[in-house]
Amino acid sequence: MARECSLPPRASSLSESLRDLGYSLETAIADLIDNSISARANSIEILSDLSQSDPAFAIIDNGRGMTADELFAAMRHGSTSPKQPRAQDDLGRFGLGLKTASFSQCRRLTLISAQNGIRSGAEWNLDLIDRRDDWIVTILEDDEIADLPFSDRIGDSGTVVIWRMMDRLFEDESGRKRDEIVSEKLDVVDRHLSLVFHRFLAGQVRGRKKLSISVNGHELEPFDPFCLKNSATQILPKETVRISGKAVHMQPYVLPHHNRLTASEYNYYRDHRSDFISNQGAYIYRNSRLMAWGDWFRLIPKGEATKLARVQIDFPSSLDESWTIDIRKSRAKPPRAVRERLRQIITRIAGRSTTVHQGRGRKLFEETKVPIWERYADQDRIRYMLNRTHPIVEALRGGLENGGGQKLDLLLETVSTALPVEMIYSDYSTHPRQIKQSDMDRDTVIKKLAALKSVLSQGNECTAEHFREVMRSTKLFENHLDLAEEFIQEVLK
Repeated sequence: MARECSLPPRASSLSESLRDLGYSLETAIADLIDNSISARANSIEILSDLSQSDPAFAIIDNGRGMTADELFAAMRHGSTSPKQPRAQDDLGRFGLGLKTASFSQCRRLTLISAQNGIRSGAEWNLDLIDRRDDWIVTILEDDEIADLPFSDRIGDSGTVVIWRMMDRLFEDESGRKRDEIVSEKLDVVDRHLSLVFHRFLAGQVRGRKKLSISVNGHELEPFDPFCLKNSATQILPKETVRISGKAVHMQPYVLPHHNRLTASEYNYYRDHRSDFISNQGAYIYRNSRLMAWGDWFRLIPKGEATKLARVQIDFPSSLDESWTIDIRKSRAKPPRAVRERLRQIITRIAGRSTTVHQGRGRKLFEETKVPIWERYADQDRIRYMLNRTHPIVEALRGGLENGGGQKLDLLLETVSTALPVEMIYSDYSTHPRQIKQSDMDRDTVIKKLAALKSVLSQGNECTAEHFREVMRSTKLFENHLDLAEEFIQEVLK
């Protein structure tokens, strides 16, 4: 008859393995903030003291705190079963986040909590676990708690998570290089948290006070990935799918073309996510917390047609198992019913997203009767050619002799064919407002306006209306239209 044996894992081996579940600094901190939000905190401070011989990092909240027994239970690996029903606003999942997120960044995790003015504390030290090969947790006395960094920041209720022995933060660097690495990582933390918790930071979560998160005294602003403050953002009809009787809400958006953004909006989005225009896809929220984003789940490849498309998807934590949420809460796979509805939504919003760009393209060609470029849509291809009948080309052709016109046509066709479409697409997709074809001072503008007038006046009278039309078609003076109008008024009365 088969025998049953208890075979617990080796503490020294498993504790080290748990460090490599794939957390980054920002995802680890976000996991701890989940605990603070579940504890009803409305103020969270992230502080670092990296100048000491034993650098320390802390996440401090003003939530309801824990008793000594609750704190001891929270330090247990797998403190809560993922199958256990959770409160509607609980952001936890496996009962592992506090430990696995912390161990990914440090070797010494200390937890201090206060409830009704009574403080308690406990600590995991991976070096101690390694030496003893046992799950040894240290319960701290009051005087030991008082000596800990940041312990004075806790009030009558709240919790402090302290990281020490942070062997991965500095990447074995020192001096100025170390400081640069930390600064860069904290900047990523800022951007990540302002996106992941943007609804909480904006006070948009029903039944909760507005959340404040600060990093070393710098308070974070919410980052809205759907640009809802801009009236040009298209809000499409919301749809609802039911999974096991629970509602999953799907809200599609089409973002504005970058030309419809104000300068401050564009800089804001560029600073927070430099590739926000190409960061298309579904944005999945669990209990109002952003879990995963920028993915179409292989329903379609990312491309130009859906470049400005976003779909906000909300589901409750009671559907965690259906969405296969991972330990880091950074990956989610929609159930089949949601994927099928998302496929239908993508088809609808792809047309809207394409129209935003094509509409802008048509406008560029319709702004003038004499375009420099012409677009040809053949049966199986689209091509762009320089306009051989443009007034500047015609003027140049008129001054050529001995087959010069044929050579000019060859040059125009060569330039058109050699248009670096792929490079232009790449640059325009990532940094559209950095593409500037012309940058001239006042004197240069005047000289080029005079040269244009000279070209257009050869053998013909150049009227102000004709000059203005040709000038606009060149885009050469697009940033100097006021100066160009002054020139027209003075020279072409």
